[in-house]
Amino acid sequence: MISFDDFLKVDIRVGTIVDAQEFPEARKPAFKLWVDFGPEIGVKKTSAQITVNYKLDRLVGRQVAGVVNFPPRQIGKYMSEFLVLGFPDEHDNVTLIQPEKSVPNGGRLY
Repeated sequence: MISFDDFLKVDIRVGTIVDAQEFPEARKPAFKLWVDFGPEIGVKKTSAQITVNYKLDRLVGRQVAGVVNFPPRQIGKYMSEFLVLGFPDEHDNVTLIQPEKSVPNGGRLY
Protein backbone atom coordinates (compact mmCIF):
# COMPACT_ATOMS: atom_id res chain seq x y z
CA MET A 1 0.00 0.00 0.00
CA ILE A 2 1.13 3.56 -0.68
CA SER A 3 -0.07 6.80 0.81
CA PHE A 4 -1.89 9.48 -1.15
CA ASP A 5 1.22 11.64 -0.75
CA ASP A 6 3.21 8.92 -2.56
CA PHE A 7 0.71 9.03 -5.44
CA LEU A 8 1.04 12.81 -5.67
CA LYS A 9 4.80 12.45 -6.25
CA VAL A 10 4.10 10.84 -9.66
CA ASP A 11 3.36 13.67 -12.12
CA ILE A 12 1.14 12.17 -14.84
CA ARG A 13 0.10 14.67 -17.52
CA VAL A 14 -1.81 14.61 -20.79
CA GLY A 15 -0.17 15.75 -23.99
CA THR A 16 -0.56 15.60 -27.75
CA ILE A 17 1.85 13.76 -30.03
CA VAL A 18 3.33 16.41 -32.35
CA ASP A 19 5.90 14.20 -34.12
CA ALA A 20 6.48 10.46 -34.50
CA GLN A 21 9.40 8.80 -36.27
CA GLU A 22 10.83 5.35 -36.89
CA PHE A 23 13.45 4.17 -34.37
CA PRO A 24 15.49 1.64 -36.38
CA GLU A 25 18.37 1.65 -33.85
CA ALA A 26 16.13 0.28 -31.07
CA ARG A 27 16.70 -3.33 -29.97
CA LYS A 28 12.95 -3.99 -30.02
CA PRO A 29 10.65 -2.35 -32.60
CA ALA A 30 9.77 1.16 -31.39
CA PHE A 31 8.86 4.67 -32.45
CA LYS A 32 10.33 7.99 -31.30
CA LEU A 33 7.60 10.33 -30.03
CA TRP A 34 7.55 14.06 -29.30
CA VAL A 35 4.65 15.10 -27.07
CA ASP A 36 3.45 18.63 -26.28
CA PHE A 37 2.55 18.83 -22.59
CA GLY A 38 1.41 22.46 -22.76
CA PRO A 39 3.11 25.77 -21.95
CA GLU A 40 4.26 24.84 -18.42
CA ILE A 41 6.20 21.71 -19.48
CA GLY A 42 6.62 22.05 -23.25
CA VAL A 43 7.54 19.30 -25.71
CA LYS A 44 9.26 16.18 -24.39
CA LYS A 45 10.54 13.16 -26.29
CA THR A 46 10.45 9.44 -25.60
CA SER A 47 10.54 6.10 -27.33
CA ALA A 48 7.68 3.62 -27.24
CA GLN A 49 7.35 -0.02 -28.22
CA ILE A 50 3.94 0.49 -29.81
CA THR A 51 4.59 -0.66 -33.38
CA VAL A 52 2.15 -3.58 -33.21
CA ASN A 53 -0.98 -1.59 -32.33
CA TYR A 54 -0.20 1.76 -33.98
CA LYS A 55 0.74 3.01 -37.43
CA LEU A 56 3.36 5.75 -37.51
CA ASP A 57 1.30 8.03 -39.76
CA ARG A 58 -1.72 7.87 -37.38
CA LEU A 59 0.04 8.94 -34.17
CA VAL A 60 0.41 12.71 -34.66
CA GLY A 61 -2.54 14.48 -33.04
CA ARG A 62 -3.33 11.64 -30.59
CA GLN A 63 -3.46 12.58 -26.92
CA VAL A 64 -1.54 10.36 -24.49
CA ALA A 65 -0.69 10.21 -20.79
CA GLY A 66 2.87 10.32 -19.54
CA VAL A 67 4.95 10.51 -16.37
CA VAL A 68 6.88 13.76 -16.78
CA ASN A 69 8.92 13.88 -13.58
CA PHE A 70 11.25 10.91 -14.04
CA PRO A 71 14.88 11.82 -14.77
CA PRO A 72 15.92 11.45 -18.45
CA ARG A 73 16.91 7.91 -19.43
CA GLN A 74 19.32 6.87 -22.15
CA ILE A 75 17.78 4.38 -24.60
CA GLY A 76 20.67 3.41 -26.85
CA LYS A 77 21.77 6.67 -28.50
CA TYR A 78 18.40 8.30 -27.72
CA MET A 79 17.55 10.25 -24.55
CA SER A 80 14.02 9.60 -23.28
CA GLU A 81 12.54 12.49 -21.26
CA PHE A 82 9.25 10.98 -20.05
CA LEU A 83 7.41 7.66 -19.77
CA VAL A 84 4.40 7.26 -22.04
CA LEU A 85 1.72 5.13 -20.37
CA GLY A 86 -0.27 2.20 -21.68
CA PHE A 87 -1.81 -1.14 -20.80
CA PRO A 88 -0.99 -4.56 -22.28
CA ASP A 89 -3.54 -5.99 -24.70
CA GLU A 90 -4.39 -9.70 -24.88
CA HIS A 91 -1.03 -10.32 -26.65
CA ASP A 92 1.00 -8.19 -24.21
CA ASN A 93 1.41 -5.34 -26.73
CA VAL A 94 1.09 -1.75 -25.50
CA THR A 95 -2.23 0.06 -25.83
CA LEU A 96 -1.77 3.77 -25.10
CA ILE A 97 -3.83 5.54 -22.45
CA GLN A 98 -5.76 8.53 -23.76
CA PRO A 99 -8.59 10.68 -22.43
CA GLU A 100 -12.12 9.91 -23.55
CA LYS A 101 -12.41 13.37 -25.11
CA SER A 102 -9.92 16.09 -26.05
CA VAL A 103 -8.60 17.96 -23.02
CA PRO A 104 -6.04 20.79 -22.66
CA ASN A 105 -2.40 19.68 -22.88
CA GLY A 106 -0.62 19.66 -19.55
CA GLY A 107 -3.60 18.60 -17.45
CA ARG A 108 -2.54 16.53 -14.44
CA LEU A 109 -4.11 13.17 -13.65
CA TYR A 110 -6.07 13.11 -10.40
